[in-house]
Amino acid sequence: MKELKLEEEEKKILESFERDEWEPVPDLEKEVKRHQIYARNTLKKDKRINIRISSKDLEELQLFAIEDGIPYQTLISSILHRFLSGRLVEKPRQTNRINQSPSQ
Repeated sequence: MKELKLEEEEKKILESFERDEWEPVPDLEKEVKRHQIYARNTLKKDKRINIRISSKDLEELQLFAIEDGIPYQTLISSILHRFLSGRLVEKPRQTNRINQSPSQ
């Protein structure tokens, strides 16, 4: 059987599961419905805004979106949502592969 390569967080989750630390959700159907409502409200886009940003920042956002395979407006919305919900985690930025010339 092929061995899976797990990231550190995945390893911790697996170890926790194997130590039998997980408990079933009491009313799973109710919880699923509650989280579906959260997701629906989070994904609902019912307002339009206009902002001015520098051309350089827009180009960078568009490059990130291309790398992720999503529209740049979706990326911007996701970044704002993660920031407001306290889940935006700052990480060191990797060199942008698209902008690199072969000599770099």
